[in-house]
Amino acid sequence: MVWLPVKTALPRATARRGRSGVAEQRQGQNVFFQKIGRMSEGPAVSPSAAITPVQQMLASGTGALLTSIFVTPLDVVKIRLQAQQSPFYHGKCFLYCNGLMDHIYVCQNMTTCSTWYKTPTHFSGTMDAFVKITRHEGLRSLWSGLPPTLVMAVPATVIYFTCYDQLRDFLRFRMGYQGNHVPLIAGGLARLGAVTVISPLELVRTKMQSRQLTYSELRVCIRSAVAQNGWLSLWRGWGPTVLRDVPFSALYWFNYELVKAELCDQYRRPQASFAISFTAGAISGAIAAILTLPFDVVKTRRQIQLGEMESLGASMKKPSSTLHIMKSIWSEMGYRGLFAGFLPRVIKVAPACAVMISTYEFGKAFFQQHNEELKQRAV
Repeated sequence: MVWLPVKTALPRATARRGRSGVAEQRQGQNVFFQKIGRMSEGPAVSPSAAITPVQQMLASGTGALLTSIFVTPLDVVKIRLQAQQSPFYHGKCFLYCNGLMDHIYVCQNMTTCSTWYKTPTHFSGTMDAFVKITRHEGLRSLWSGLPPTLVMAVPATVIYFTCYDQLRDFLRFRMGYQGNHVPLIAGGLARLGAVTVISPLELVRTKMQSRQLTYSELRVCIRSAVAQNGWLSLWRGWGPTVLRDVPFSALYWFNYELVKAELCDQYRRPQASFAISFTAGAISGAIAAILTLPFDVVKTRRQIQLGEMESLGASMKKPSSTLHIMKSIWSEMGYRGLFAGFLPRVIKVAPACAVMISTYEFGKAFFQQHNEELKQRAV
């Protein structure tokens, strides 16, 4: 009789604690999904409505220039070290990245060292290369080869970032979609449009640089290629680029909006600061770079293949398909081959994304404040 109340009380207490524990567990499980949902919630009016598309273009263009200035020296040093280990022969192609997009460069002369990517100086490592290039060739040599690439990289970045903001706000505030899929769709479509516009221009630039064509000769060359292979021949290399860049952009913007919302919530800030945008950009860029690395390996091999075909005048030869290149890499090196260059890609992409997005967000905030001040003065 003494133990009965205790026995009956224990299950009741346990049940109460159990019900409370289940409720707390369910509440904890919902926190993650609430935070994901919060990144797609916004004010009744689009934030981009506070600035004009021209101001968005100025912000993205400024970010593109600063990103290229920051990242280009790293790639110049990498290319000089590669040329030291394995000298470039005539017609050899290599990738040049200014932090915004990859460009094909063709080695023009195998006997002289007059071109910036050949070096008469021996480098013992990355830091030694930075010091010797600066000391013997001047600080400007760290940005060798940059100006021609900006002709396409800056417009491509302006199109990409401006279209993303416009598409995101259109889906949210015009179409009424508030789900976490909005950054995925807007990022993928914006990148698809930018790649489609720029791809023929990159092919034209490669033809000019590899064959040393004048504008009149280039016009004849393009007409001949279109007559033989159709207009789609101008978009050679479009497939592998889209295969890498569209998933990258979709993943990047999804993670960026999520991490930014989480950091703003954690630090109780209504808007992302420069530090928050920088951190969110670096994290999301690293994640997207890792997940799309196999596509980057395939795209790099395909791009170099097309460049060398142009430089050697072998445009009639049909290039390998994306699937064939992927199978070839798998058969030669296995799955490790598809993840080659893991660390260099992350080291290059993460800071580039951080600098670009933080500068872009800072520029938009500057123009928003400027427009608000103009409105107040008008009143």
